[in-house]
Amino acid sequence: MTVVATQHKTPIELSENERSFQREVREWLAANAPAKLKGVRGRVLEPDLAHLRSGDLRETVLDWKSKLHKAGYMCVSWPREYGGRGLTAVEVALLDEEFHRADVPRFTRGMGEMVVGPAIMAYGTEEQKAHFLPRIIDGTDLYCQGFTEPNAGSDLASLQTAGVVEGDEIVVNGHKAWTPPEYWEANLIYCLCRTDPSEPRRHRGISLVLVPIKDNGVEFRPMKQATGESHFTEMFITGARAPLFNVIGGLNNGWKVAMTTLSGERSRGATTLYVRFEEQLRRLVEEAKKRGKLSDVRVREQLAWAYSNVEVLRMSGLLLLSALATEQDPGRGASGSVTKIRWSEYERRLGEIALDILGPEALVTGDNYELSPWQFTFLETRTHTIWAGTAEIQRNILAERVLGLPKEPTR
Repeated sequence: MTVVATQHKTPIELSENERSFQREVREWLAANAPAKLKGVRGRVLEPDLAHLRSGDLRETVLDWKSKLHKAGYMCVSWPREYGGRGLTAVEVALLDEEFHRADVPRFTRGMGEMVVGPAIMAYGTEEQKAHFLPRIIDGTDLYCQGFTEPNAGSDLASLQTAGVVEGDEIVVNGHKAWTPPEYWEANLIYCLCRTDPSEPRRHRGISLVLVPIKDNGVEFRPMKQATGESHFTEMFITGARAPLFNVIGGLNNGWKVAMTTLSGERSRGATTLYVRFEEQLRRLVEEAKKRGKLSDVRVREQLAWAYSNVEVLRMSGLLLLSALATEQDPGRGASGSVTKIRWSEYERRLGEIALDILGPEALVTGDNYELSPWQFTFLETRTHTIWAGTAEIQRNILAERVLGLPKEPTR
């Protein structure tokens, strides 16, 4: 019999173990969810402390993360032999939705949990697994990404950051850009660098190195965005040293390791991604109602379009969840690219719809002016079709790797 598994009426047939797990999470949250964090929308699968890095709320967040760790709610999908709980895709989806139901953020170990750990499990030595994985789980090591460069964005294989082996160390020099907000707390960079510049094939001769940050020639310079925030930084690396032990997958084999991490970055949270968009759309409908615009035919059409797209995201997440639950390959590796295109283009358009609803008020801005939430959404989402692989790159991936179409001509 198919049952309604969640508050969002996701039809999934749950096993008794899954029902028991759902009850466990719900009861634990009822007893432990911090009142101060009710309504704080931390990203479900990534730390979002940039706006919480000062004041007593930060202490509440850190305490909450500590409780999550002690209760076994960090790195939950990792295999038990590596310190995780070995949760299935269905159980992780249930976990996400129970946190949403309790209206508190489910913080994780961020990039360490989602991309670095899985890469180490797949390509690291037993010694590297024993050293690095426990430090990710307990929060000792926090990572920021060092992939993109000013002249190597979507064309990542053209990166120029250099890694030179000196004895039992690797010395890194280079310039990275668009470092995500994890840099606020990170103590390590998972960094791509070119260790064999003589290799004619651009995807070869690249290594992935875990580079320490503190007192190691690493400088961050904030990059001011259209929103007025500096959510990202440039990273200047000058003579940074890391032991060769910190090279994951072996020298000159970093491209294969990096592709593992990027696949995780693009597809993580796809099964419950719609939850955030449901909440966002609900707030926009309330905004339109408050302004007396729900009777406007054009506005109603726009909101109906948004609702339809959220439902598509929900159903595609359910399709992916069903495939993962039965250990099928969801679209020959295409799910990450499909999801990235779908949600990024949807949210960018939603920002435009929001400004239409605001009307002339949306144009008000200037020095010392605090953007409204919908102005912020509009400006922030302009970049969403660019980072983590542009929409054009994602379409090329689908065309060439899934549909088998000819590769795009090179110059």
